Amino acid sequence: MKVILVNGSPNEKGCTYTALCEAEKALNKNGIETELFWIGKTPISGCMGCGGCAKLGKCVVSDSVNEFVEKAASADGFIFGSPVHYAAASGALSSFMDRAFYSGKPKFVGKPAAAVVSCRRGGASAAFDEINKYFTITSMPIVSSQYWNQVHGNTPEQVLKDEEGLQTMRTLANNMAWLLKCIEAGRAAGITFPESEPVIRTNFIR
Repeated sequence: MKVILVNGSPNEKGCTYTALCEAEKALNKNGIETELFWIGKTPISGCMGCGGCAKLGKCVVSDSVNEFVEKAASADGFIFGSPVHYAAASGALSSFMDRAFYSGKPKFVGKPAAAVVSCRRGGASAAFDEINKYFTITSMPIVSSQYWNQVHGNTPEQVLKDEEGLQTMRTLANNMAWLLKCIEAGRAAGITFPESEPVIRTNFIR
């Protein structure tokens, strides 16, 4: 079993990375393979709504989004991390997730996911809610912890002093590992993910 931890910060090894590493260590202790995926510093285009991904099977823009979606096919779970910018996830991560989930939805359906946010002081819960919405629209079980998945600090050193935040990361990882093992056990017993109905789209303006 494998979990990909996505670092949506422009800082490769900053506060968000520190939080994800705490979760990664706990996942590894539970026998779960992990991969840290940094979206990078290169500007990430938002979704243009061109529909090209339906024809190509991937986004028409070739960048870290396509690289990640390709990896997502073989992953069993995901943790998306972001710094808090103006009480929201980073703009880069939002653009990244818009395109990844739109172009690669089948690779995420039914797989557990969680959001992790890092902030100096406030806005964490708003950013946390924003990221979780990608999971709820994609039929992904959301993994919870003992508190909202957030850490506080301006530097990695300060994050490491947030004992409650670090414990929240470990609990999240333990819960993720437990759920992945439950899904694996269920699959071995013949319990599969529910078959989807054909999508019904109801517009409010007729």
